[in-house]
Amino acid sequence: MSRPESSRPDSSSPSTSSPSPSAARDVPPEAGVNPGTHRLVPRAPAISWWMLLLTTTAILMTSVDHQILPAVLPQVSEQFGLTAQEAGLINSVYFAGLVAGGIIFGYISDRIGTGYRRSWTWNVAMLFAIIGGALTFGLAGSFIAFLLLRIPMGVSRGGSEPVNVAMVAEWWPKEHRGFAVGVHHTGFPIGQFLAGALIAIVLGSAHWSAAFLVIPMLGIPIIIGQAFLGRKKHQATVYRKIEEMDLTPPLEELSTRSDGSFWAPVKEALRHKNVRWAVVLCFLFLWGEAGVVTFLTTQLRGLGMDVSDAILVSGASGLTGWIGQVVWGTLSDRLGRKFAIAFLIIGWVGSLLAMIFIHDLTTAWIILLVWGLFRNAPFPVVYALLVDSVPKAAGTALGIMIGVALGVSGIFASAVSGIVITQLGFTWHYLVLAAICLVGFIPLARITETVRVARKHTPEPAAPA
Repeated sequence: MSRPESSRPDSSSPSTSSPSPSAARDVPPEAGVNPGTHRLVPRAPAISWWMLLLTTTAILMTSVDHQILPAVLPQVSEQFGLTAQEAGLINSVYFAGLVAGGIIFGYISDRIGTGYRRSWTWNVAMLFAIIGGALTFGLAGSFIAFLLLRIPMGVSRGGSEPVNVAMVAEWWPKEHRGFAVGVHHTGFPIGQFLAGALIAIVLGSAHWSAAFLVIPMLGIPIIIGQAFLGRKKHQATVYRKIEEMDLTPPLEELSTRSDGSFWAPVKEALRHKNVRWAVVLCFLFLWGEAGVVTFLTTQLRGLGMDVSDAILVSGASGLTGWIGQVVWGTLSDRLGRKFAIAFLIIGWVGSLLAMIFIHDLTTAWIILLVWGLFRNAPFPVVYALLVDSVPKAAGTALGIMIGVALGVSGIFASAVSGIVITQLGFTWHYLVLAAICLVGFIPLARITETVRVARKHTPEPAAPA
């Protein structure tokens, strides 16, 4: 059960007597189905665009945070005398915190409330990264302190992303949800490249620990912006203007808070098979990503590149990453989530196999730029699928997926990749990762399409399992 809050607080508003957009188009409501759109150019209120800018900047910060350790890993390993397997275990500690953060903060955001109330949960999650980044800089001389501080950094990484994704989805019309989440996720590739450039500059003039100060520098202004924009009156304005545009509001109410049993949000999320299979699908993608990024700088350094070149080119996928996310996020609103994901699995497998042939700076740039077209693109499509499937438990569903899929894949991927590289080399490393991604077609076959325009020939929508 949940306590709804009306999206029309002013009963005198003209919009209160008008039929809903779906009724106006004489389309029967279908639980867990997004109406989709035939438009390629999205329409949304101005506040929706401002929220998109803010959440994209937040994801950029999250991306930078995620890239710092892989970028400075050679320096960390040198200072503390670590092997590849031991270095992989450091990253595993970070991902353990990520598991806890994703599940806990995603769940809490549904308990505290959807819509504008999610900003309260998100700001707390962001504080973990800000404090953790500052303390990592100050205590980097102690290996134990450095290791333990990976936990709050992981908690923030896991906790802020599901809430952030749910927020952007709840401030945009349903019809353009894939576009909004896709644009929002461009913060990842931009952050991937920006992190490489920033850290390369830092390492040229300061100790590697100074790279962690980037997090509080980015995070504090973002928290202030979210505290101002993510308010009830702004969300009410968004819902009113969405209806005036004859589009579908993201939720039936401005905000709902679960008041059922302790496990009610978890049960609501997991009873839909799309959530369960999406966790498996993203686990496979994220295993592949963690396996690549954790040791990419190490691989490039092994080819004879200097530190600055290796770190810079390791972020090359960020230059092209935004293309795949915007294009396939937008097309998933029209062609369907499943079609987009199938195409991206193929692109991932091809890109991973191509990494076997990296042998100098030029081939590294070419292959990693191609990988950027696919690297981050599956995730906004899957996130939009989850919000479509369980809109009132989106925080919990996203938290489970990000916490379990990203966290568990990171725990295993880093350690396993370290062993494979140590024992068999980088060729087998990429063969194993490509095979893992190819398995993604199995969970994809079990997922039910959620975009109505992509399933117009299907007589009845499939009910949640």
